[in-house]
Amino acid sequence: MTPESIISVGQQAIWVTLLLSAPLLGIALVVGLLVSIFQAATQLNEMTLSFVPKILAMGFILVVAGPWMLHLLMDFTVRLFTDIPHLLNG
Repeated sequence: MTPESIISVGQQAIWVTLLLSAPLLGIALVVGLLVSIFQAATQLNEMTLSFVPKILAMGFILVVAGPWMLHLLMDFTVRLFTDIPHLLNG
């Protein structure tokens, strides 16, 4: 294995990780911001008020984007396994 091939596989893994986490982190950020605005407007400071909507929104995004996320992860894994002989021979 050459250092370039190791770096390439690492870069691909980081890119896949970013793509997989982006929908969940994005929806958590948006819902958290909306709940914070609501809490500031109503002066309600309840922890479960911010936690429960985030969990529900993230569950919904997992249902909607789950097939795409699974397909992305499967493609990366298959590509990695098929490239093992090429990576080992250098």
